[in-house]
Amino acid sequence: MSQVTVVNHPLVQHKLTRMRDKTTSTKTFRALMRETATLLCYEVTRDLPMDQVEIETPVAKASAYEIGGKKLVFAPILRAGLGMCEGMLDLVPSARVAHIGLYRDHETLEAIEYYFKAPEDISGRLTIVVDPMLATGHSAIAAIARLKHYGVTNLRFVCLLAAQAGVDALREAHPDVPIWTAAIDEKLNEHGYIVPGLGDAGDRTFGTR
Repeated sequence: MSQVTVVNHPLVQHKLTRMRDKTTSTKTFRALMRETATLLCYEVTRDLPMDQVEIETPVAKASAYEIGGKKLVFAPILRAGLGMCEGMLDLVPSARVAHIGLYRDHETLEAIEYYFKAPEDISGRLTIVVDPMLATGHSAIAAIARLKHYGVTNLRFVCLLAAQAGVDALREAHPDVPIWTAAIDEKLNEHGYIVPGLGDAGDRTFGTR
């Protein structure tokens, strides 16, 4: 699919398998989430703009490259997105962070916003929306719409696991926003959970299951 990247690196797939396992402890799940997020971040940022600079090594002067432009923004969808955001900040510690608080109505499965805080100049920055699960797509669609309302035009979405229905919904609502994920599962159950999935990522990350 255009604009959808499945990261099939062996390390990513190995860690995802361990997270899917229901016997994995909260401590291990949390660590795996952080590690996998770092690996996904590597993929989603591989085409960042670069500037050529002059430096001096211990041996000689040299032309080298560094990331150019404004610092990017990570926008985790609360609360599960926080588990991924920490791993991404390990790789890009200078990034800004926007917080988008959404919860899913258990009856309608619609996303309801309860918190939003972002850098004042976010409109001019690449913003990467982060959420472990892309199930129905409602939360991702709402978060991206909120950011577009504030003038953000350069957006990407990264998740650990997606359902095909969620991918389709997000692509229809925001065809300009590319998606990165470790896997796309076949379906959702009657409660809107990804099947086979890995359960509730928030509960498993924070030990509230």
